Amino acid sequence: MALLVSASVVLPAAEQSSVISGEGDNHHEIIVSVKDQKLVLLTDGRADGFYPVSTSRYGIGDRMGSYTTPLGRLTVKAKIGMGQPLGEVFKSRAPTGEILRPNITGRDPIVTRILWLEGTEPCNRNAFERSIYIHGTPQESLLGRPASYGCIRMRSVDVAELCDRVGTGASVRIVADHLPVHVSLLQRFLDANRFVAVQTGTPKAPCETKAENHPESLNEKPLQKLLALNFPHQHSHGEVELVGKGEKS
Repeated sequence: MALLVSASVVLPAAEQSSVISGEGDNHHEIIVSVKDQKLVLLTDGRADGFYPVSTSRYGIGDRMGSYTTPLGRLTVKAKIGMGQPLGEVFKSRAPTGEILRPNITGRDPIVTRILWLEGTEPCNRNAFERSIYIHGTPQESLLGRPASYGCIRMRSVDVAELCDRVGTGASVRIVADHLPVHVSLLQRFLDANRFVAVQTGTPKAPCETKAENHPESLNEKPLQKLLALNFPHQHSHGEVELVGKGEKS
């Protein structure tokens, strides 16, 4: 028995738990920086959340079977696991009933929540079929450096928060370069510390595989210091389980 959750997403009965799918969130955008290993959430164009992540240990790309993280513009096609406890283990996108604590030794499954991504450009057209997700990981100590098998990994508490805030249809951009810096996020900090505001913008050509040093981006050390100062309370921070066809975390 299958459940039709959108015009293009069909899930078997085992995957029906807590699935939300559709199109409609025009207020949020997720930007993931491979160079910074950070994710920023924009709400109506305003940055209001930063999270450490892990992209692929194998680099960037979209070739089938490559375990790389695709670049470019994608959308959140489905959210899976809403209401499940933190640390809930998923296999083939279905909760197993097992709950793992953070940084447990020898275990590395998908946990807590899944945001299933669909590509919108030629450079990421295989993302949905490759089961590229934003999802929770028990290996939270590895966040901040490439460690995944193609997906974007987050802390359980962070991915649960992100899932609560972002709806299906939300835009996702994965860029090779640094995160863009947004005036609305930095203005208070810059004014208070008498810093000179930088010109802001968005990275160009997100599908390009070569990272560039854009003038509108901060370099790594100032960015990390800035995030720590602005968000001191937020998100500072084996066995690889095959969780479904074409699915590694």
